[in-house]
Amino acid sequence: MNHRRHEELKKIISHHDYLYHVLDRPEISDFEYDRLFKELLELEQSDPTLTLKDSPSQRVGSSPLESFSKGKHRIPMISLGNSYTAEEIGDFDKRIKSYLKRSDPIEYLCEPKFDGLAIELIYENGFLTSALTRGDGTTGEVVTHNIKTIKSIPLRLKTDNPPKLFEVRGEVLIFKKDFLAMNAEYEEMGLNIFANPRNAAAGTVRQLDSSVTASRPLRFFAYGLGAIDGISFETQKAVQVCLVSLDSQSRKSSRESAQPHRL
Repeated sequence: MNHRRHEELKKIISHHDYLYHVLDRPEISDFEYDRLFKELLELEQSDPTLTLKDSPSQRVGSSPLESFSKGKHRIPMISLGNSYTAEEIGDFDKRIKSYLKRSDPIEYLCEPKFDGLAIELIYENGFLTSALTRGDGTTGEVVTHNIKTIKSIPLRLKTDNPPKLFEVRGEVLIFKKDFLAMNAEYEEMGLNIFANPRNAAAGTVRQLDSSVTASRPLRFFAYGLGAIDGISFETQKAVQVCLVSLDSQSRKSSRESAQPHRL
C-alpha cells in the first residue's frame, strides 16, 4: 500500500510542479500542495524501501558541498556565434550548404536566444542522473544537486518507454520581473544585490548550498540535445515537440523558413 501511494504522490506533486512552474497555471492551493508534500515525506521517513531518486523530496540536498566535481560532455557543448546583418545570415547559409554539399534550399528553425547559464541535463533510462555546466565545452562542473531544485525540470521523463540516454541542453535563467523582486527583497534585508539577471542565475547555480539555490526564482528552457541513445529525430522541430511532450520547458516561439533573410 505504501509503495502504491508513494508512486501516486510523486506523480501528483510532479504534475502540480509542472502546472505551477512551467505553465503558470496552478490548480490547487499552496495549502493543498503542502499537505500532499507532507504526506510524501511521512511515507518516505516511515519506509526505507521506497524509491527516492525521482521523488520531489530529493530536490534539495541535506548538506552543502565542499566543492564541485568535474564531468565530461559526451558531445562537445559549444557556444553560439553572433550575427548582426542579413549578409552574415546569408554567408552562414552558404557555409551550411557547402558543408552538406547541397545547393537546394535548407529549412531553418529560428528560436529566441536567452541570456542565461548553459546547462546539460543527463537522463538515463528516464531518470535525471546528472547535470553539467558548459565549462570549456569539453568539461563542465557537476551541478546536479542545484539543478534538481528547479521545479520546472522533471526528475523523471514523462514517458513509459524512455530512451536509454537522453541529454537535454538549455539555459537556466531568471526572468526580469523575478530578478527585480529578488533584488528589492535583498536590498530591504540589507544584503548585496545582483548586477543583472544573467549573473544572478549563474551565481545561483554555482552555490555549494542547494538550499540557497532553491530559494531563488530559477527557470530552465530547453533548446536542443546532446548525446542520445534509443531515440532519433529528423528535424529540430521534432526535437522541440518532444521536449515539450516530456515535460521539459521549451521555447514556445519559433519560426521556420527556407529563406534565411526572412528569419
